[in-house]
Amino acid sequence: MSHNPIRPWRDIERRKSRQIMVGNVPVGGDAPIAVQTMTNTATTDVAATVAQVQAAAEAGADLVRVSVPDEASSKALKQIVAESPVPIIADIHFHYKRGIEAAEAGAACLRINPGNIGDESRVKEVISAARDHGCSIRIGVNAGSLEKHLLEKYGEPCPAAMVESGLDHIRILQDHDFHEFKISVKASDVFMSAAAYQQLAEATDAPIHLGITEAGGFVSGTIKSAIGLGNLLWMGIGDTLRVSLSADPVEEVKVGFEILKALGLRHRGVNIISCPSCARQGFDVIKTVEALETRLAHIHTPMSLSIIGCVVNGPGEALMTDVGFTGGGAGSGMVYLAGKQDHKMSNDRMVDHIVELVEKRAAQIEAEMEAAEAEGA
Repeated sequence: MSHNPIRPWRDIERRKSRQIMVGNVPVGGDAPIAVQTMTNTATTDVAATVAQVQAAAEAGADLVRVSVPDEASSKALKQIVAESPVPIIADIHFHYKRGIEAAEAGAACLRINPGNIGDESRVKEVISAARDHGCSIRIGVNAGSLEKHLLEKYGEPCPAAMVESGLDHIRILQDHDFHEFKISVKASDVFMSAAAYQQLAEATDAPIHLGITEAGGFVSGTIKSAIGLGNLLWMGIGDTLRVSLSADPVEEVKVGFEILKALGLRHRGVNIISCPSCARQGFDVIKTVEALETRLAHIHTPMSLSIIGCVVNGPGEALMTDVGFTGGGAGSGMVYLAGKQDHKMSNDRMVDHIVELVEKRAAQIEAEMEAAEAEGA
């Protein structure tokens, strides 16, 4: 909440990494942790892919990745890049020529998997194309596609093998005087991913992209990602992230922001604090929160809203939010503004009224931010 002081016990000290640019988005250093997702449409279906990119961007995605599996996709990518409101990352597997074509098509970043793109000579050609077209690179190590010699050395995928793969390819890029890169070491196993990322964070100052790969469906994948990514972020590790879900890419963006929001690392939109409801509730909390989530989805301003069914915890939660509503009796509840009791409101009018109050408060916050920026200019 804007009027409460920062609490030192909530501070997270982020790992110091160097900064690169992915298009116009800074990644690493003191830049905000970037949230990204990936399209799941056929890349050759330009209209459908652009629509999905635009929906993800509207949800807050800073970057969107698009798969480039064949030459036809490379050709489509050029039009997708031209119509995208955010930088596009080209996902490259198996054929290094797709990386060259993607750089030529205007991709802001190339995601290459060291285990399946080919030998160093092919990687060198991709590096040259990236340099020529102002394109960054993500070294994307995946436990499921490690190099054969590393699997023979370690016997199975493990954190040490993943980190060794990543560091080997960092050396290749640096040997060719290319430094605009970030790196990830993903696995579907939360423990393996977390261990690999911790080792990687100690071994390089490169920006780190976080992810638990193939995390699963919406519920299971959200939980696995929240545990894996949340713990790493809490340790200060991570400069950009993707929550990988078998779901709409927009949901990946939403979950990514919710993880960052829960840790106080980045805020976007209304943070609704609500109780699970019980027999004490003075109104239907679950339906009310569902309605408010839909009605307030257009608010991008960082702010907080508490919706609590009764007076057991309601007043205390409202003290720490911009707007609050606590259920009472006789079909009405108490509205709180800036942590203080303000007025009563009937339950049947509360949703419309809260939306009005949140919109008004969001406008105030935006005006305050603009005034502060003007004063500091």
